Amino acid sequence: MTDDRLLDLAQRLARTLTPGDLDHTLSRITAAAVEALPDTDYASITILHVDGRLETVAPTDDLLWGVDAAQYELREGPCYQAAADSVHITSPDLAHDERFPRYAASAVAAGLNAQAGIQLFDAPKSRGALNLYARQVGAFGDLGGLGELFRHQAAMAIDYAREIHNLQEAVRTRSTIGTAVGIVMERYHLTDERAFAFLARLSQDGNVKLREVARRLIASD
Repeated sequence: MTDDRLLDLAQRLARTLTPGDLDHTLSRITAAAVEALPDTDYASITILHVDGRLETVAPTDDLLWGVDAAQYELREGPCYQAAADSVHITSPDLAHDERFPRYAASAVAAGLNAQAGIQLFDAPKSRGALNLYARQVGAFGDLGGLGELFRHQAAMAIDYAREIHNLQEAVRTRSTIGTAVGIVMERYHLTDERAFAFLARLSQDGNVKLREVARRLIASD
């Protein structure tokens, strides 16, 4: 892998992975994979949730809904393994890959002959993996440095999107609680400090998050 090729990919990713919310970012990641990574015809992202549920997001083609679902059902295949326990896994020739005997048959029948999985993130409540698919046998055999660079750039974009999401959620929560405090002040003729303490006590006594207490109060007003 030449330095020029890595630099070119880094520059292309910087242009493609534009800042945005999480859904936008995940869609840009799969689109960038098809655009920038050699031999990649399709891409999707697998999310493994803490309860064991597997979910496909941002597929670049409807074909991948069924292909990914087969891996989830069989608990077998590069994208499943990358999400479950591997950072990087490639299968340049699915038809002859003894690691995935059941899944490979359905992938090849769908016209997919090579596949790679790259773990994007490992968070407390979920793991995510980028799934790369190719029609050409032998694809992804030399993914190496390109795959790692893509993983690094994509992970940074996801971290940024999460920060934006958390900030937006914090603003929404603060607004909701503020509205509920105002309702309590008016209803019971309390100061803002006592109104907030009233909500906090409801939250503690009911073992319900303060945000949810506020939301219910607003809905019932």
